[in-house]
Amino acid sequence: MRILTLLCLLFSGFVCADATGLQSLERFIAQAHNLQADFTQTSLDESGQAKQTSTGVFYLQQPGKFRWHYKQPYTQHIVSKEGKVWFYDADLEQVIIKKIDQSIGDTPALLLSGSVKLAEKYTITQHAQDADVSWLKLTPKNIESSFKYILVGLKNKLLYGMELSDNFGQLTQIIFSNVTTPAQLDPGLFEFVVPEGTDVFEG
Repeated sequence: MRILTLLCLLFSGFVCADATGLQSLERFIAQAHNLQADFTQTSLDESGQAKQTSTGVFYLQQPGKFRWHYKQPYTQHIVSKEGKVWFYDADLEQVIIKKIDQSIGDTPALLLSGSVKLAEKYTITQHAQDADVSWLKLTPKNIESSFKYILVGLKNKLLYGMELSDNFGQLTQIIFSNVTTPAQLDPGLFEFVVPEGTDVFEG
């Protein structure tokens, strides 16, 4: 499955998340007005075998603006601003533009955007403490959501990783590195100019 298709969808025995875990996640989101990080994304099939590994840079500006810039193995961009999301695939020479409606709004793409009330959207449980990484499990309350759960990992009060399980049995793991919260980001990062010769589909 191509990255864009996946992100259109674009992240036993658990106990309820303690206040510290939930508060740490909420505190991080509240403070991450601007965020920049490198990422490595791995897609796994139902048997747990890696299908594809991608790398790139993630940018976030609250509220509601983000950019996933995939560099390898394909050049792709996912850009969100003012209630719309642009999905651009350079190899296919096409861009898909969608409104952030209920279906897109319930996906992990907006989890860090500051526009989602976590307790209203998700049932949150403490998943695991892996070395110095604290993992929380967020299960959508919307039964029509296209994914089963998302894990969010925090390390030293910064975003470390996310894991998404969709309803098709596929798992996506994202590990972040070089995470910074700069005072400012270039506003142009959240502008998408359609390249000449690109097919545009809007829905």
